[in-house]
Amino acid sequence: MRRDLRLHDNQALTAALSEDAAVIPLFILDENILDHSNPKRNEFLFEILKNLDTSLHKTGSRLILRKGKPLPILQQVMQESGANAIFAEEGYSPYAKSRDKLVSEYLPLILLPGLTIQPLSVVKKSDGNPYTIFTPYSRQWKKVIQPFKEFPTPDQFGAIPQIVSKPIPSSHTHPLFAAGEEAAQKRLTDFLQNQITSYGSRRDFAAEESTSLLSPYFHFGVLSIRNAYQRAFQLQNNVSLPEEKKGIETWINELLWREFFIMILSEFPHVVQGPFRKAYERIPWRSSKEDIESWKTGKTGYPFVDAGMRQLLETSWMHNRARMVVASFLCKDLLINWQWGEAWFNEQLLDGDLAANNGGWQWCAGCGTDAAPFFRVFNPITQSKRFDPDGDYIRTWVPELENVPDRYIHTPWKMPDDIQMESKCVIGKDYPDRIVEHAFARQRALDAYSKTKI
Repeated sequence: MRRDLRLHDNQALTAALSEDAAVIPLFILDENILDHSNPKRNEFLFEILKNLDTSLHKTGSRLILRKGKPLPILQQVMQESGANAIFAEEGYSPYAKSRDKLVSEYLPLILLPGLTIQPLSVVKKSDGNPYTIFTPYSRQWKKVIQPFKEFPTPDQFGAIPQIVSKPIPSSHTHPLFAAGEEAAQKRLTDFLQNQITSYGSRRDFAAEESTSLLSPYFHFGVLSIRNAYQRAFQLQNNVSLPEEKKGIETWINELLWREFFIMILSEFPHVVQGPFRKAYERIPWRSSKEDIESWKTGKTGYPFVDAGMRQLLETSWMHNRARMVVASFLCKDLLINWQWGEAWFNEQLLDGDLAANNGGWQWCAGCGTDAAPFFRVFNPITQSKRFDPDGDYIRTWVPELENVPDRYIHTPWKMPDDIQMESKCVIGKDYPDRIVEHAFARQRALDAYSKTKI
């Protein structure tokens, strides 16, 4: 078990059980992955593993945990147990592919789909080449999707050999994301019942509970992506109002963006090291440790940007609209290489998924496949006014601005001195002044990008 930490609709597990009831659920704390993750994401993983082990015990089984490099551990477990095959969910990152290639050279490894709704090989151009633009990809995806049945949760496993399992490392429950399959299913149900029909019109308002908050569960496979799609699609067929259908369609398209970025990572692995479009390697990025630190800590002087970055620091999650705004701010306003931002997100996010994180950052930087044009530069003030009109999101995460009047909440540097004193928010003392002026930064970014001569 790797990124399929669930019992329901687990294709690798189902395939193994179809061969033999005596299946050993094994999870390897892979040092190559663990060392590149972040402590909060690791803790969430440990909580998930505890929950999974509890679920397995109810079926008469248990989770076997080992730590180290996959190949020698798999060899050892096969020798100890007498197992004759290894079933696992296929991965698509460069590391996953090289790991599985190595294992398959020595051991009987059988890979099954499950990370995506459809196998990646199904969605191709007529000439067999992969898509690099999302819209035609999504059209083809919807054209070729076939009805499928989810695999039921096994109710009983056969007895497994008494082999040693390492203890699951200690961890703490995340305040925002309860671990486990039941919690993930509950959150999906709540979203489908309460938010999905208005998702298209409300998802960008950062202060509202209008998004699904399912990304950490999808990352670890605690929730079947097929199950989420199927339930949303069925609901779409059962609602009658056009705006409700549109809301559901918008969310399904977000699932397809996830599939698209996984496909891009699989087909074009160079994106891990640099831009999809090589010409953007010539962008003359700035190098400013001071600006990067201001951005990381939410002290840029732009309230919406700072709110997003502080939400990330405190919760290991950030609202999607805020993610786009803070990413644009780093790449365009500060002219800092997007890879700094990608790395910081990976260090902080609970849902730090390589494909989605890389794809999202390249989109915002304008150097990816289906990227926003390089001349599209988000205005952090306009974005703030549009998607946090009353400043509720800002005041939640930037308490220094709690008493700032509404008319200045998006532009606190414009407050007269007497209002700064009344609000207990003196610019430059209680809250930082802007580290850059947006109009100047926008032009600087356009000039820099134009030097690529794309």
